[in-house]
Amino acid sequence: MSKRTIVWGSVIVVALIILVSAAFIVNETEQVIITRMGKPVRKPIMTPGIHFKVPIIEDATFFDKRFLEWDGAAKQVPTKDKRFIWVDTYARWRIADPLLFFQRVRDERGAQARLDDILNGETRNAVAKHNLVELVRSTNRKPLAMSDTSLSDNSIEDVFPTIKYGREKITREILAAAGPRAKELGIELLDLRFKRINYVKEVQRKIYERMITERKRIAEKYRSEGQGEASKILGAKERELKKIQSEAYRAAEEIKGNADAKATQIYAGAYNRNAETRDFFRFLKTLETYKTTFSDKDWLILTTESEFYKYFKNINGK
Repeated sequence: MSKRTIVWGSVIVVALIILVSAAFIVNETEQVIITRMGKPVRKPIMTPGIHFKVPIIEDATFFDKRFLEWDGAAKQVPTKDKRFIWVDTYARWRIADPLLFFQRVRDERGAQARLDDILNGETRNAVAKHNLVELVRSTNRKPLAMSDTSLSDNSIEDVFPTIKYGREKITREILAAAGPRAKELGIELLDLRFKRINYVKEVQRKIYERMITERKRIAEKYRSEGQGEASKILGAKERELKKIQSEAYRAAEEIKGNADAKATQIYAGAYNRNAETRDFFRFLKTLETYKTTFSDKDWLILTTESEFYKYFKNINGK
C-alpha cells in the first residue's frame, strides 16, 4: 500500500469522524440548544430531523418538549381559620423557552428545585388566605342525604356552609400567581391540583369528635321528629277506632231498638187476639220470668196472694 493511499484513507476516516460528531438527530419530543464553551450560540432548534454543529467546539443540549410533572412534598400549612393541615400538591409544566430555560436553570433538576420554591410558596400564601371549607369543597351543592330531610336551612348551613371560592378557584389563583414567576425561567405552568389535604393528628381527633357530636345532634333531631310523628299516627288511630266503635254501637242499638219494637208489636198483636191467647201469653212470659229470676240456690218468700205466685196455686189441685 502506497503512502498516498494511507494519507487519503486517513483523511477520509477523519472526515467521517468529523461528520459523525457534527451531525445529530432531533426527535419530535425534543428541542435543542447549541452551546460553545457553555454559552448558547444559536437559536433553539425546535424542528425534528438531522442537524449539524461544529464538532468538538460546540455541544448540543437536549430538552423535552412534552408535559413534565412536578410533585411537591406534603407540607404543614395553617388556614385562615387557624386549622393546621397537611397539603400535598402536584403540577404539570413544560419548557416554553428552551434558551431562557437553559440560561436560568440549566436543566430539569434545577427547574424542579425552582418550582419547589415558587409553587410551595404560592400554595402556602393561598391556603393562609382561605378557610378550610374553601379548600375541601368546590361547589355549594347540597349533599343528596340532606336534600330530603326536614333540617332547617340554618342547620344545613352549620354542617355545609356556603363557600365563596372553592378548591378549583383557589388552584387557579395559585396558578395565576406562580405563572409569571415560572415564565421568567422559560417555564409554562399548565395545571396545578391538590393531591391530598388532611388534618395534623392533633387537630384530627378534635375534628372527629366534633363530627360525631354533630351527627348525634342530627340523629337526636330525627328521633324527636319520629316520636312526634308516631304520636300523631297513634292519636289518629285512636280517634278513628273510637269513631268506628261509636258508629258500630249506634248501629247495633238501632237494630236492637227496631227488633224490640218489632217484637213488642208482635206481642201486642198476639195479646190482643182473644182472652185465651192473652192468658197463655201471660203464662209463657211468667215462666220466662221464673227461669231468668230463679236459680237452684235461690229462696223466695211470697204470700199466696202474690201476683207472682198465682200460677203455683193450682199445682196438684191446690
